[in-house]
Amino acid sequence: MQPAARPTVPSRRLLRFLQSQTEAVLNETSPRGRASRERSSVCWGGRRLGRSGLYSTAAAQQQQQQQQQQKQQQRQQQQEQRQQHQQRQQQHQQQQQQQQHPHHHHHGRTAMVHDSTPMEWFERLWGASGRHRGIKSARTKDSSSRDEFAPGGSSMFNSRRMLTAKAALEPMLRCTEVDENGKVILTDGEFKKTELIAKFGLLPRDLRKIDSSNLPHILVRPSAILLNLLHLKVLIKHDRVLLFDVLGSKTSYPQSAFMYDLQGKLQLQQKPTQGANGLPYEFRALEAVLTSVTSEMEADFEAVRKPIMHILSELEDVIDREKLRVLLILSKRISTFEQKAKLVRDAIEELLEADDDLSAMYLTEKAGETRQRRGTDDHTEVEMLLESYHKLTDEIVQEAGNLVSGIRNTEEIVRAILDANRNSLMLLDLKFSVGTLGLAMGTFVAGLYGMNLDNFMEETSWGFGTVTGLSAVLSLLVCWYGLVKLRKMQRIKMMSNDSSHLPRGSTFRDDGAMSMLDSRNREMLRRAQLQRALTVKRTWPWGKK
Repeated sequence: MQPAARPTVPSRRLLRFLQSQTEAVLNETSPRGRASRERSSVCWGGRRLGRSGLYSTAAAQQQQQQQQQQKQQQRQQQQEQRQQHQQRQQQHQQQQQQQQHPHHHHHGRTAMVHDSTPMEWFERLWGASGRHRGIKSARTKDSSSRDEFAPGGSSMFNSRRMLTAKAALEPMLRCTEVDENGKVILTDGEFKKTELIAKFGLLPRDLRKIDSSNLPHILVRPSAILLNLLHLKVLIKHDRVLLFDVLGSKTSYPQSAFMYDLQGKLQLQQKPTQGANGLPYEFRALEAVLTSVTSEMEADFEAVRKPIMHILSELEDVIDREKLRVLLILSKRISTFEQKAKLVRDAIEELLEADDDLSAMYLTEKAGETRQRRGTDDHTEVEMLLESYHKLTDEIVQEAGNLVSGIRNTEEIVRAILDANRNSLMLLDLKFSVGTLGLAMGTFVAGLYGMNLDNFMEETSWGFGTVTGLSAVLSLLVCWYGLVKLRKMQRIKMMSNDSSHLPRGSTFRDDGAMSMLDSRNREMLRRAQLQRALTVKRTWPWGKK
């Protein structure tokens, strides 16, 4: 009998090989581990050829492990190549930085200390190359922040480019210039705001009121008068007038009429014998501006006043829906015109209240050889000129206000008429309701008689006539009662029971303010007030009689 086969005991060499494999897995990155793995793989390969039949399963496992080791070796080689390439790049960059900035040579020493420092999160994530990535990103952030705030950085150049582009896109103001003799020396000339400010000694806020503001303004500056009134935007100097055209319309009838009037006034030379022509250059230009503005306001007012008066006269006869719609549109137009006229009047009134501005409007005297300066109260000529046009604009405002009040009164009257018509329709509806109620009562009696029930009236000859007459009488009674109550509700009493206490045949008539002087009227009013007070005291606990 043969002995039972014993399981083969692993040899010492196999145990040593397995120990070396576990050490290789733990020390993949160390060169000592790689050398030991190579020696163990060679020994195990020779031993595997001798015992292929017994250890086929172990051979397959060893083959897989060798393939994995080869892949790991390839990865490590690639990683070492990347590190060497990055080190060469860093050395090259450091050399360039030392050439450009010699005083920064200490960066080379600090870079060598990184090997002894503990591993950071980016080293654990990307390996050994993560250190260089983190340093590179920090350098890029620092360099970008330095370039951003440096005086010669890219942000400075960008701001300069932005300023240059903004200056190129600055809006141009087109204007027409008239000299001291009333001749047009420049037509549709385009200027930038900076050029006008430097040439005429203005402030940026002054041109802002001309360019972007539609509110009327009259500004007085030491060497110029700036006006923004409705359709005219004018700059007046002691020897020059500039008419601005901000909106872009090259020709318009009001501006053309103003230019014609301005040239006519400026061509009049100062003559001591004629007081009207003795006005300075700036006052003649100012008068031309105010004349054009007031004439334009009068034309606009007449264009609105005539159709409004026509519509109001037609509404007195017939209230039409289409006419009311037209009246609404005209009411909006006249309200807008009134507001515009008030703004012009307020601008002139504000200038009249400022004595300093009035005395500073004598530009010719300030620009002359003597350079005289008037006193604060010495401005009679310009004050009289402005007061005349202030009265004219005030008259236009008053007429526009009267027209607006007429429209409001007409609207209230039309509303009252419509309310009365609506009340009459409601009253008619109530009358029909009362009649329907009376018929319903008669029908109710007839329905009772017509029920299919036995009663003594069916066999008599007077039953039908009695029921019919009773139904008609009941319907008439209900209708009469409802109409009487409706009529009482329709009456409106100014004084409830006070008329019974007054003398019969003597009534109070309101004849105006003179009626209060009559002693009889005063006595009747006193009695009526006393009676009303007593009535209120008697009925106070219940609130009604």
